[in-house]
Amino acid sequence: MITMYVYVLDTLADWELGYVTSELNSGRFFKKDAQRISLKTVSHSNEPIRTMGGLTIVPDCLIDDMVVSETSALLLPGANTWSDPKHGAIIEKAREFLSAGAVVGAICGSTAALANIGILDNRRHTSNGAGFLEMFSPCYKGQSFYIDESSVADNNLITAGSTGGLLWAKQIIEYLGVFQSETLEAWYLYFSTGKPEHFFALMQTLPSNNEN
Repeated sequence: MITMYVYVLDTLADWELGYVTSELNSGRFFKKDAQRISLKTVSHSNEPIRTMGGLTIVPDCLIDDMVVSETSALLLPGANTWSDPKHGAIIEKAREFLSAGAVVGAICGSTAALANIGILDNRRHTSNGAGFLEMFSPCYKGQSFYIDESSVADNNLITAGSTGGLLWAKQIIEYLGVFQSETLEAWYLYFSTGKPEHFFALMQTLPSNNEN
């Protein structure tokens, strides 16, 4: 089983996590032999947080409770509050995850927090457009590794800008290997285009539709 930790903080950008958490938690399109995902929200304290959309989330665990291993993963959502020093502990934990070979997904404002401690200095990455990281991360030195795409995967680090949630989800799911490749492609095409033929193609890739 893979433990997927989702860091939650005030002003969390709800829409950025929607695709990846719903698919990993539900497992509705998983291949037959896929590892199951245990989704846990984590924060710097036990206090409830309030998302940008006005939802209240009570964390499942604290940063100190996290287990870092190749069978764990970490998602860092966007938020307007990443500059608060109290979030520094989870960014240091992200460094531990990467060193252990665990996947880390960072989107929008959380990429600036990674940039601030040098995690993006030698890894291919993206964010909210050229100049964003320089604006919010004075210590950022990874300009030569910046790629102007909506989501970028560099081994076990997957970064995205605020509008890249769908591709980000695709790349995280692909890294975890829980979908068949044809299922993932049909899923991505359906949600990126809305065309019904991709939905029907998606349904045809599921295990129950391929049994004799």
